[in-house]
Amino acid sequence: MSNRPAGHVARSTVRPNRETDRRAPIRTFLRTADGIPVDSVYDPGPVVYEAPPQAPDASPSPSSPPSRDVVFVVAHGFTGDADRPHVRRVAGVLRGYGAVVTFSFRGHGRSGGRSTVGDKEVLDLAAAVEWARGFHHARVVTVGFSMGGSVVLRHAALRPGTVDAVVSVSAPARWYYRGTAPMRRLHWLVTRPEGRLVSRYGLRTRIHHRDWDPVPLSPVEAVPRLAPTPLLLVHGDRDGYFPLDHPRMLAEAAGDHGELWVEPGMGHAEHAADDALVARIGDWAVSAAG
Repeated sequence: MSNRPAGHVARSTVRPNRETDRRAPIRTFLRTADGIPVDSVYDPGPVVYEAPPQAPDASPSPSSPPSRDVVFVVAHGFTGDADRPHVRRVAGVLRGYGAVVTFSFRGHGRSGGRSTVGDKEVLDLAAAVEWARGFHHARVVTVGFSMGGSVVLRHAALRPGTVDAVVSVSAPARWYYRGTAPMRRLHWLVTRPEGRLVSRYGLRTRIHHRDWDPVPLSPVEAVPRLAPTPLLLVHGDRDGYFPLDHPRMLAEAAGDHGELWVEPGMGHAEHAADDALVARIGDWAVSAAG
């Protein structure tokens, strides 16, 4: 196991041609604090506007567009990865609002290790956030979906001050929920040897066989620790995995520092978040991150 800190770049698989395109995407493997290689992509996004120098007593030009020097770190849902079309679509919309880092959680896609379904994934996100900070953007915003939504909440609670705003979409409030058919199927995948085989070969997701020990901080326990970091909770009223008591529990735990959007007709996570909703999330993040 590596002793190198989270965010260490293990090796680069794609490097930009700096002579011809200084804003090309960068793809690399990051090394987490527990030694897992995490496949990660940085897209620099649009050129940040910088206003020309003004005289000390001059008023700002009302026509000057605001700076969008934000980097979004996108945390996908269970069985997703950085190359999945729905993850790339979300990243493409957010790219209109700032730079974007996408990555594959452990056990997913080309990343190493095995999924712990939201526990050690906090270390994967920490490596991605540290890498994003290294590009010297003014603000970092984490945006998580489903499992990734729980991870961004726990990351911000356990590592206060490392991000400037948090967006959690379709996240559970509590662990071990089996109240819907999709969640019962998910528990079968995670807890049964035959389920883990189906996940590995059918869903390209490698799941760790060990139970949580200790049980990690739950999302609803994490949320109160986020203040004063701005928090947006997004949930569909037709979510087939987690009914509306989950986002309402999270919103109640957040108190005044959290905002809840219940989206009419929306299902679950990235697949259900259309471009218009992702654009609204981008607008909120640019404003909330300050």
